[in-house]
Amino acid sequence: MHRHFRHYVRRHEPRGLAHHPLKSAVGAILALSAVGLLAVYTGLPMLIAPFGASAVLLFGQPKSPLSQPANVVGGYLIAAVVGSIAAHALPGVWLAGAIGVGVAVGLMLFLRVTHPPAGAVPLVAVASQFEAPVLFEVVLGGSLLLVAIAVLHHAIPPRQQYPIRID
Repeated sequence: MHRHFRHYVRRHEPRGLAHHPLKSAVGAILALSAVGLLAVYTGLPMLIAPFGASAVLLFGQPKSPLSQPANVVGGYLIAAVVGSIAAHALPGVWLAGAIGVGVAVGLMLFLRVTHPPAGAVPLVAVASQFEAPVLFEVVLGGSLLLVAIAVLHHAIPPRQQYPIRID
């Protein structure tokens, strides 16, 4: 049993440079501060929990396919459409949320714009009762701002390529 247990606790991420966690943390702080300031100036509820999870990917794993701009923005937009439809068309918060998440996951995978944090947007839609236009403003504005800050952040030395370039 001990031999099998180690597969559950083994760290799969390679060791990084010592500065990487600090730079990633600062990037996440700056990005979510910017989203928070956007919330203050627009009056929109911009600080939704999925953006915190996106910050982990954008600043901690910028080379992941799940962190690329098309995945971030596309995943959020798909999830907002699905979440809005589910919230208005399906009875019960739990059923609308479950179906919304499942359909959003399927569409993101089908369209090849998977962004795991966006999978929570249908739950935000049904639990918060955001009207569709507000949800779209929040996810579009927030996801674009997070990506823009990630692009600038990764251009600061020590640089990391973001987004991934395919030549």
